[in-house]
Amino acid sequence: MQLKREMTSRHLFMISLGGIIGTGLFLGSGLTISQAGPLGAVLSYIVGGTIMYLTMLCLGELAVYLPVSGSFQTYTTRFIGPGIGFAVGWIYWLGWAVTVALEITAAGSLMDRWFPNVPVVVWCTAFTVLLFGLNAVSAKAFGEAEFWFSSLKVLAILFFIILGGAAWFGWLPMEADRPTSLFANFTASGWFPNGILGVLTTMIAVNFAFQGTELIGVAAGESDTPEKSIPKAIRNTVWRTFIFFVLSITIVGALIPYETAGGVSSPFIMVFDAIGIPYAADLMNIVVLTALLSVGNSGLYAATRMLWAMAQEGMISKKLSYVNARGVPMRALLFTMMFAMLSLLTAFFAEDTVFIWLLSLAGLGAQVGWISISASQLAFRRQFVRNGHDVSELKFKTPLYPVLPLISLTLNVVVLVSLAFQADQRIALYIGVPFFLVMWGSYHLFVKGKHLSAQSDIRVAPSQLEE
Repeated sequence: MQLKREMTSRHLFMISLGGIIGTGLFLGSGLTISQAGPLGAVLSYIVGGTIMYLTMLCLGELAVYLPVSGSFQTYTTRFIGPGIGFAVGWIYWLGWAVTVALEITAAGSLMDRWFPNVPVVVWCTAFTVLLFGLNAVSAKAFGEAEFWFSSLKVLAILFFIILGGAAWFGWLPMEADRPTSLFANFTASGWFPNGILGVLTTMIAVNFAFQGTELIGVAAGESDTPEKSIPKAIRNTVWRTFIFFVLSITIVGALIPYETAGGVSSPFIMVFDAIGIPYAADLMNIVVLTALLSVGNSGLYAATRMLWAMAQEGMISKKLSYVNARGVPMRALLFTMMFAMLSLLTAFFAEDTVFIWLLSLAGLGAQVGWISISASQLAFRRQFVRNGHDVSELKFKTPLYPVLPLISLTLNVVVLVSLAFQADQRIALYIGVPFFLVMWGSYHLFVKGKHLSAQSDIRVAPSQLEE
């Protein structure tokens, strides 16, 4: 059995949004504002959105030409090298598996607002069963559920922008102290309270907030018309996400003092509490809860498809390539869910520190994915032309080649290196870099022979999938 092409452009668009709008925006944005200051946070999100746009332009060319569920792992394997592709696939899988645990843990913590006497582990268990069930039904059912989840999040952000903007301009009363002027919070402690370095060190968290857009490439392998749906999904996702994120962060920074924005509560909920709208904070809490579960849902999908694609290529056990009658790679799903549960348990034993460690590791995995997208596009275009093809044959072309992908690659590497300057997140490099090297070495020591022999029987190409 193979995966089925059941995803439409609206599914791709909302799956991408589902992977983006979650912990990174609703919870991580408070930490970004507290470290970079309001103006620095807005600047960070503008830069992060620009990097996202450049990276997605690179992904668009690759995904339209070769729409496979392995996405950039497959591209890295083919156009850069199988050892690097093997390592990229595993570290990306690890990042999303950890993200699933992060979203479940954060969602369980949010339930304390309404049920303070119920242990968090009860909610985490319930949410784990829910996410597994949504992914186990079928790709179409998953895409449909993600469409409605993401629709709710988009409406909630619009609601927040309208109400928060009205409160910022004085059109709505506030129960909390209103800033003395429109830009009082932006200038109270200088433009960048912790200097430019404080802005730079937030970039991995900001990019983590934007990461999930690459799910367009992962879901492309199950898209019905990839040459039409992928470019449309990229355009819709990039611009709407960019506008939503920058406007939201600007409003939060304007209404909440940056010293308090990095608290345990979501800064979005803090804004509604400050406005004093009855039940608005509770409604926002529901939205944030839905957003977290939606990202976990998309993350579980992405990690599962990455394992399936690697199994199809003969890089890992063929058992993980099993697909049931509903078109779901069930064994890969079970394996990913079990690992997510293990990382979930870790958070309960050292909650204060492990959450940040897991957040950094999740950001690292996705950042490596973005780097591989930019590098693969450069390698692909070079190989495409060298093999006698003309660029006009491509249905979607990355503009300004090779300048744009080179800028994308450089900026993504800078963001990754910025982890070294953050003492509380440096652990991601201590874990991620050795893990990447071990995976690369493992391929050459244990996998290469099996992989090369499998290539005579297995080829990952669009024709593999059912039309």
